[in-house]
Amino acid sequence: MAKYLTFLILIALLSGGCATSPDVVPDSRDPWQGFNRKVYSFNNALDQAFLVPAAASYRAVTPDIAEKGVHNFFSNLSDVGVAFNNTLQFKFLDAASDLGRIVVNSTIGLLGFMDVASRMGLEKHDEDFGQTLGYWGMGTGPYLMLPFFGPSNLRDGPGKVVDSFIYPPNWADIKTSERNGLFAMNLVNTRAELMVTEEKAKELSRDRYVFIRDAYLDNREFKVNDGQISTDDELYDELEDE
Repeated sequence: MAKYLTFLILIALLSGGCATSPDVVPDSRDPWQGFNRKVYSFNNALDQAFLVPAAASYRAVTPDIAEKGVHNFFSNLSDVGVAFNNTLQFKFLDAASDLGRIVVNSTIGLLGFMDVASRMGLEKHDEDFGQTLGYWGMGTGPYLMLPFFGPSNLRDGPGKVVDSFIYPPNWADIKTSERNGLFAMNLVNTRAELMVTEEKAKELSRDRYVFIRDAYLDNREFKVNDGQISTDDELYDELEDE
């Protein structure tokens, strides 16, 4: 049903045409900008209607220490995929550290709600399958704004599918209602964490679409190259400082 709904939405967006509009600013990395802006507008409408109110309510009623615990819990779950991708990139020491984090935080850290591993010197890494493909030389391809999922590109989009199979709640023996509950909680928690960044985006750029695109592309280059980035984009630098 979800795939069918996504297909209908894509058809509706495409039916409007992807011709260049006055809002489109030419960029070689974003040849499908007309289409991407339509998807962005659709995502933004859903975000403002549903996620923003939910995230605002979540922040209002949840103590900071509880928010931190929820963040740590989902960060611990993501370490499974991080370890997998570090292994695929032959970063075996990092992969061993990731596995150590999972064991420590899942036990002493009470299912990950406490990040004990970082206090023990086990560094938190950030790897996904899109980064793995980039590590082995695959280019990003054109920028692509995905319905529901947001910024991506032709390399990272398919990579999200692989990452979804690795993510523990998607293969663990739990009830569908529990899996959906975890998904919703992670979504709201992530959106709440992005509110500060969103305010920064409003301050730094009149065109939020361009800000999000440039920040995403620069951030992906930064991650694929393990912290080395070949850009003078001041917006990205300020976002990282924040």
